Amino acid sequence: MNRPRRSVLALAVLSMLTEEPMHAYRMQQLIKERHKDDVVNVSQRNSVYQTIQRLVRDGLVAVEATERADNRPERTTYRITDAGRVTLDEWLRDMLSTPAREYAEFPAALSFLPNLAPPDAVDALTTRVARLTERLAALDAEVAEVGRFLPRLFAIETEYQRQVVDAELTYVRSLVEDLRAGRITWPRV
Repeated sequence: MNRPRRSVLALAVLSMLTEEPMHAYRMQQLIKERHKDDVVNVSQRNSVYQTIQRLVRDGLVAVEATERADNRPERTTYRITDAGRVTLDEWLRDMLSTPAREYAEFPAALSFLPNLAPPDAVDALTTRVARLTERLAALDAEVAEVGRFLPRLFAIETEYQRQVVDAELTYVRSLVEDLRAGRITWPRV
């Protein structure tokens, strides 16, 4: 048998189903309500349904019930299987213990920076500094808000994101400074 394909969304679905059986729309709502959409892409509802179907096919999730209320569309409720619980545990252990190669846009853009003229690069990076500063303030507010009514455990991914954004902000400010001072330059290709 093939190993089930791991994804962040599949991890989120399995995790939601450890709480109770639920339908896809409810999972998507909870992910958004709990601000997990900062780390799990649920912008396309269809991706949640596709992930659930894959988990059903892999035997990690099963249909609990299918019902129709009045003239509304049919709604299927799913539950996690024993194999799903084992897989969730394995995925979490692996994701926590093993750094993954992730291909983010920003490092890719940095690698092709010489395609812009240095002043254009400075302008773009200065805009990034402003946006990172805003993001950092939003993350600080979120950590403070969650801390008012929940234990720290429920904000650790936000704390992590805050540290990453802070480190990126420090780096980009330094890069802009080096570009402005002419310590890094290139002819435009």
